[in-house]
Parts: sequence; structure tokens; C-alpha cells
Amino acid sequence: MITKCDSQGPSQNQPNMADHPPSNNFWGDTPEQEYYASKGIQSSKSFYTSPRGLSLFIRSWQPLDSRPRGIVCMVHGYGNDISWTFQATPIFLAQMGFASFALDLEGHGRSEGLRAYVPSVDHVVDDCFSFFQSIREREEFRGLPSFLYGESMGGAICLLIHFRDPQSWKGAVLVAPMCRISDKVRPRWPIPQILTFVAGFAPTLPIVPTADLMEKSVKVPEKKIIAGRNPMRYSGKPRLGTVVELLRVTDYLNSRLCEVSLPFIVLHGSADVVTDPKVSSDLYEAAKSEDKSIRTYDGMMHSLLFGETDENVNLVRNDIVSWLSQRCEK
Repeated sequence: MITKCDSQGPSQNQPNMADHPPSNNFWGDTPEQEYYASKGIQSSKSFYTSPRGLSLFIRSWQPLDSRPRGIVCMVHGYGNDISWTFQATPIFLAQMGFASFALDLEGHGRSEGLRAYVPSVDHVVDDCFSFFQSIREREEFRGLPSFLYGESMGGAICLLIHFRDPQSWKGAVLVAPMCRISDKVRPRWPIPQILTFVAGFAPTLPIVPTADLMEKSVKVPEKKIIAGRNPMRYSGKPRLGTVVELLRVTDYLNSRLCEVSLPFIVLHGSADVVTDPKVSSDLYEAAKSEDKSIRTYDGMMHSLLFGETDENVNLVRNDIVSWLSQRCEK
């Protein structure tokens, strides 16, 4: 069920916006609808009630005056949300003729849940699956090719959605996907076992030591300032239960890379220290998909579609649109 959006989120677990300094949209002072119109697109926002009763914040970005070429169902990464810099990509896709849809995952953005706490990735996959299915079943989108799109943790979630319904998607765009925790950053024995034990008693404790991911993701200094102004971005320490769950899910996903069968393109920066580009190469090599592509961008970091120079961002965007366009023609 989709309900009209108000100015506040539905969850009491979300931060009071008054606790944050006043902040504009990521693009500046222009009101949302005026900005979208200036870009030649239309957008909407509302709330979706998942089958388990969770209220999730959703957005859409669509071409203004033409029927979409295809549908792109998008999943953001850990600690992020869909209302700040993430929007830059679906806005561009809508300009290129694609209808894009996304939701704030549980515990992220304006959706219900304790901030950055993901007690079950399986439940998150259920939420995404049901929302995306409700979009694809709309009469105005019948017959259009539909694609998955995921960034970082969202890339892993897209592959798990694919496993739920292997034949249903035209393809997937996987941007720096978290398909496995890299050996470079994965805690060594017995740390994972200790974390799992402690998480059984206090899963919501934000005590796992790590640097701010934004600092490791965004290359351009001016864009670090913009990303840092996002009032909904989670910059605290990861919660024990979330870390244990991501370790579990990425181990599971890594064991099934050879079962990936849908068409996909995986894109990764060679200088990414948040997710390992070697893992994306492993996905490309292991997947049984007949239609698969990989792009590795020399010297680029984790935030390929915002944090790089405009020239680099445009390079990645054009690779994505070219790949999507070719599969809309088949």
C-alpha cells in the first residue's frame, strides 16, 4: 500500500530534523518540483507499507512527456538514503527515458527502524521485492523491460532479489557491489566469532570500530562537503547486529556467485577501499550469465556516480545508459 508523503518520516526511531543544521537539497536552494521540471523530468515521493507492516519511504523519477523505455528498480547502500546525492543517478536516468523507483531501506532515511540497524537482510529483500513487484504490475508499465540497480550493499540485495525470481529481470546494474567482505578489511579469527556472540545479547550497540565511509568513498573535496551535509546520512559506528548480518549474507552470496544467471554489468573503481574490486572480478568470472560485462575504472573510488570528478561521473553514467539501452532494444 502506498500512502501520501508528509514532511516528516513515519518512524519515532528516526532523528529529529531540528537536531540538524538547516540543509538544502543536494543541488542547492531550488524547490524540488521546480528543480525536477528544469531537468525535464517528474518525481513523486510517498510511503509504502510492506507486507510485514513496515512503513518505507519511496521515490520515483520519470520522463516528463514520454512513455518510459524501461523501469529501473534501485537499491541504495549502507548508511545512505534516496533523497540526497543518490538522486543524481535516477534524475539522469529519467532524462535518458527510464522510469526509476527506489525506497529507503529499513533503518535508513525516512523509513521505519532504528538508524542503520539491519536485523535481517532477508526481510529487507522481502521489502524490496514486494515494492518493486507492485511497480512492475502497474498497467502503465506492462510490457516494459525492468532492471535492478544496486550500489554497494544494494548490489548484494539486488543479487538476492534475483535469486528469489531468476527469470523475472531483464538485467542488473551493480555499482561497487558488496558481494563479499574483502579479506583486506574482514575481521580475522576470532573477531567474527566474538562479534556474533556479543551481538546475541546487544545487537543494536554501535561499537564496531571503523572510519567514516564517506571519507573513504568520495574523492572530490567539494563533493565531500555536499555529501557530509546530508541530514539523513548515518555516520556513526556500525551496529553489532548489522555487521554480523552483513558478514553472514556476504558469505552466503559469495558461495552462490556461480548461480548468478541474469544479464548484468558490474562497475568498480580500482582505488575502492570500501568494497574490493577483486570481488567484482570474481563475480564476473564465476557467474553463469551468458550476458555479463565488467568495467573497472582506473584510480576511481567507491562513490563512482557522485564522488568523482564530473568527467568521471559522466563516463560511468554513459556506460550504464549504453548498457541499459542495448538491452531495451533486444
